[in-house]
Amino acid sequence: MRETPDRTDSAPLLIILVLGFSSMCAALMQSLVIPIQPDLPRLLDTGPSNAAWVVTATLLAGGVAMPVSGRIADISGRKPVLVASALILLVGSLVCALSSSIVPVLVGRVLQGLAMGYIPVAISFVREIVPPTMQNSAVAGISATLGVGGALGLPLAAWLAQDFDWHALFWVSAVLAAAMAVLSVVVLPHRAPVDDSRLDSVGAIGLTVGVVGVLGGISKGGDWGWTAPTTLGAILGGFAVLIAWGFYETRHPHPLVDLRTTARRPVLLTNITALLIGFGMMAQSIVVPQLLQLPESTGYGLGQSILQAGLWMAPAGLMMLVFTPISGRMLTRLGGRATLASGAVVIAAGYLLAAFFADSPWQLLLSTCVASAGVGIGYAAMPTLILENSPASEAGAGVGVNALMRSMGTTVAGAVMALVLTSRVTELGGGLQIPAVEMFHLCFLLGAGAALAGAAVVLCIRRPGSPGGPEAPHQQMAEELVRAR
Repeated sequence: MRETPDRTDSAPLLIILVLGFSSMCAALMQSLVIPIQPDLPRLLDTGPSNAAWVVTATLLAGGVAMPVSGRIADISGRKPVLVASALILLVGSLVCALSSSIVPVLVGRVLQGLAMGYIPVAISFVREIVPPTMQNSAVAGISATLGVGGALGLPLAAWLAQDFDWHALFWVSAVLAAAMAVLSVVVLPHRAPVDDSRLDSVGAIGLTVGVVGVLGGISKGGDWGWTAPTTLGAILGGFAVLIAWGFYETRHPHPLVDLRTTARRPVLLTNITALLIGFGMMAQSIVVPQLLQLPESTGYGLGQSILQAGLWMAPAGLMMLVFTPISGRMLTRLGGRATLASGAVVIAAGYLLAAFFADSPWQLLLSTCVASAGVGIGYAAMPTLILENSPASEAGAGVGVNALMRSMGTTVAGAVMALVLTSRVTELGGGLQIPAVEMFHLCFLLGAGAALAGAAVVLCIRRPGSPGGPEAPHQQMAEELVRAR
């Protein structure tokens, strides 16, 4: 396929806006149905356990789609994958909008999750089409959409669910998906693929089975029981598949994920940090809405409605966008290592603030804005570190793996926070039990601890220019290219 004329390259800002808008629309799918989650068993005429998959299925599909879509984009071109992701989101949204039973809604939600593969491909696309002077800010903005979409999705979905039929959630997402598809086709330029190898289909299947097993077992462990054969079988079986997948990938001539690149110190430590920061980010998404919505009669609940709670959370998402230019400047002046460590420390500061000051909605608003500023800084730095230390032929897959690690962190956080909140409860009356106040504080402290651990890990990455530091992989790649010629 020929490259499109360079006229689109004369408007890099427009390209960035399209990539950012579309990535945010894809990220909205994470929280789209959370406001109606308690009503899903009634709306879909099914049991609570089955209804919970409406949320879980999207997260699992998104986790798998990110590295796979990234790799497909490396070998097929970025634009075709971006357009296909938008069309998949459109189909999934229409399936949900036209359905009222569990099976088709689950199918639609899986398709919506697959569309989240748009995000890592958009991030890796920036390196190809955006001038170097704009790359840091562009990566920062697009990376932030993972958090922005989830945060803004809560009040939007709460308003739609409160004032309209629940199907309106999916009609709106269908309109957004259509806009994504049209804008991606018209505005984005086509670039030749950066890798001419074939897709490792067996590797893609192995990664899918392993990730779904592990994340599915962790996310459903609270419902199934942590010692139940189903839970242990899913988690241990998933890990076994991933170990076998790893051996297979190291022997494949064109692997889905080059584990040798992933094992390089800067990439490996960045991915571990992504896991920890993903854990830290999820804490506020789980704990803060519950505190806001608990009755004031508890002594620590803040008595807000679902819509009010979503509105109190929305500024946190906007804070990530506000910090996009700041994150870009930090990346330019400090580098990815120091920027990522700074973001992790800011996240921890936000959680520590929440642990000691959570007596009113405005205090929680302040703490979530601080934590979200840290998330915005960290999410900008992580893909930058990955792109700096990965060859162009693996950029999409590398960013996708990093996004998968963030997703794994949020999944683990969801399970851990649920265990903590249910480990000590108080009676509200009428047989209703709610988490004790100290459990909320403990969750905030766990989030702060995970973020600080992430800062410690990233500081183990050697500084640029030091022996074995981030410049070494580039030098090694150049030497390999010279030898190949």
